[in-house]
Amino acid sequence: MPSPDILVRLADVAYRYREGGRERAVLQDVQGEIRRGEYVVLLGQSGSGKTTLLNLVAGLDLPQAGEVSVDGVALNRLGERERTLFRRRRIGFVYQFFNLLPTLSVAENILLPLELIGADAMGGKARELLREVGLAERADSFPDQLSGGEQQRVAVVRALAHDPLLLLADEPTGNLDSHSGEQVLALFDRLIRARGKTLLVATHNREVAARADRVLYLRDGRLSEEPP
Repeated sequence: MPSPDILVRLADVAYRYREGGRERAVLQDVQGEIRRGEYVVLLGQSGSGKTTLLNLVAGLDLPQAGEVSVDGVALNRLGERERTLFRRRRIGFVYQFFNLLPTLSVAENILLPLELIGADAMGGKARELLREVGLAERADSFPDQLSGGEQQRVAVVRALAHDPLLLLADEPTGNLDSHSGEQVLALFDRLIRARGKTLLVATHNREVAARADRVLYLRDGRLSEEPP
């Protein structure tokens, strides 16, 4: 029986796509586990398949072989609607380019995912998170009125507002200067660790990796805890 301490399990996962008439294997026989409350960095060069692996863990893509499980649920056995509902309730995202809707205010960007799952009552928590990241006074501002670092802090709040089991971050400091990047990483330490959340960060930045509990290396389509 799988251990209840394991939140994410990858078993014999393979993913490939066609490119220029040829089939390219992005991931091959990937095995791995992430425990609840762990801060794990997925380290690899650009094009190594890090984003693909995050998308599989999120259920945005499905593997051609193997199984991806989150909280004991095999995502590849769910229909598309079931995966969408699972993702909305149990997974939070932080992207490199923030992905804030430009026509919505900061508060509206954060509250929209809550409305999609009928969790309007959590709006107070979202505003409390905004205060924690020093942006309470920017709740009515629009994304283009914020700096890159401020936008990413809003994105972190949006990812946490519905109290997900798992947070996925794809190059969260890749579009920031060093000072703003450091602020975002400090938020991960302060907000996510303090809440016992599980965090999987895809990056090629070894400074980000230095903060993690554990580093997984992705190279030639395979995952390893041994550095290449």
